[in-house]
Amino acid sequence: MGRRRGPARGLVAALTGVGLAGAALAGCTPDPPTPAPSRTTATAAPSPTAAPPSAEPTAPAPVVRDVPTVAVTSVHDVATGLAAPWGLAFLPDGRAVVTLRDEARLVVVGGDGTVTDVTGPGAEEIAALTAPRGEGGLLGVTVVPGDDAATGSVDVVVYLTAARDNRVLRATLAGTTLGPTRVLLDGIPRGWNHNGGRVELGPDGHLYVTTGDTYTPGVAPDPVSLGGKVLRVTTDGAPAPGNPDPSSPVWTRGHRNVQGIGWAPDGRLFASEFGQDTWDELNVLRAGADHGWPTVEGRGGADRGFTDPVAVWATSDASPSGLAVTDEGVYLAGLRGRTLWRVPLRPVDASALDDPASDAAGVGTPQPLLAGEHGRLRAVEVAPDGSLWVLTNNTDGRGTPVAGDDRILRVTVG
Repeated sequence: MGRRRGPARGLVAALTGVGLAGAALAGCTPDPPTPAPSRTTATAAPSPTAAPPSAEPTAPAPVVRDVPTVAVTSVHDVATGLAAPWGLAFLPDGRAVVTLRDEARLVVVGGDGTVTDVTGPGAEEIAALTAPRGEGGLLGVTVVPGDDAATGSVDVVVYLTAARDNRVLRATLAGTTLGPTRVLLDGIPRGWNHNGGRVELGPDGHLYVTTGDTYTPGVAPDPVSLGGKVLRVTTDGAPAPGNPDPSSPVWTRGHRNVQGIGWAPDGRLFASEFGQDTWDELNVLRAGADHGWPTVEGRGGADRGFTDPVAVWATSDASPSGLAVTDEGVYLAGLRGRTLWRVPLRPVDASALDDPASDAAGVGTPQPLLAGEHGRLRAVEVAPDGSLWVLTNNTDGRGTPVAGDDRILRVTVG
């Protein structure tokens, strides 16, 4: 694979998970009519405007842990020529369904690189309902296995931006034909930026939906608003049993813009989050937790009742979108950072899994992979063969496309 021109990140900063703080927003350009929100208290490190350019940001010292690194052993194109792909989910037969954000289309991609349009009434309804604008459009997708294995049909759940809100829809996919859709969730705030958009089926059989603050930061801590949250609902869209408020879909709050979510084999739930000026985050999610936005960005909120992230990056180094979890690490697709980040997993004693104090000790030092080689990276998923399928995102209006973009990369590590 040809190497993309441009300098890689400094490894000293990358391996500690702490780089020089960037002054730009994490991985996105703000909605021009709306000023960026200001935090009400100090963040975990000084803003670049509060310290001389030569000053190092103040952050908790990285802990050197005895977790081995990995190496990328191969990178190959699975498919090329995709227009602003956003979400990816594997079907039971090993093919993947992929969303194209701005075209509001679904395609099915085979392991041999064959790309087939999804058609049918559901595809037509999604195209008609989706109103792409800025970071909005046809976003996340997940698969709910069907009850009748003999028919080979599955249900597909998508997250899309409509004219007035963000919505979650479900429809049955038979081959490459999508049946009529039905709305599971609506009324999620929409905006030019920060729409969240990831939807995943959890190991508990419920759907987890990530939403953004849409540049209205006050919605994030508000328990009534669906913005700036991680939502947990049944596959029919009702608040899932065991939610903090039985009448509400809200699982966690205080988020700026979560775009990745996944589970470790031991049940830990990880989520990636865009920071504003200083720190991007990897969080462990627990029911009812408040992750601090807009009061806190990065670490520094635990003594005020907020949940701190387990890893942070300078916004220029990451801007993490989708993530995938294997038995040895959390892999995050970096947009502005143009890097596939690996956060090693450390074993956590079963008796400590319910203790938030164990979360930070359960991960190792972040490791950069593919730094600067393929441009912006939007999503990553674990394929049935154990490889990682990584979506590039150079045709989304913020990247620099080269011939063949955007593509699905098949990445193996060892």
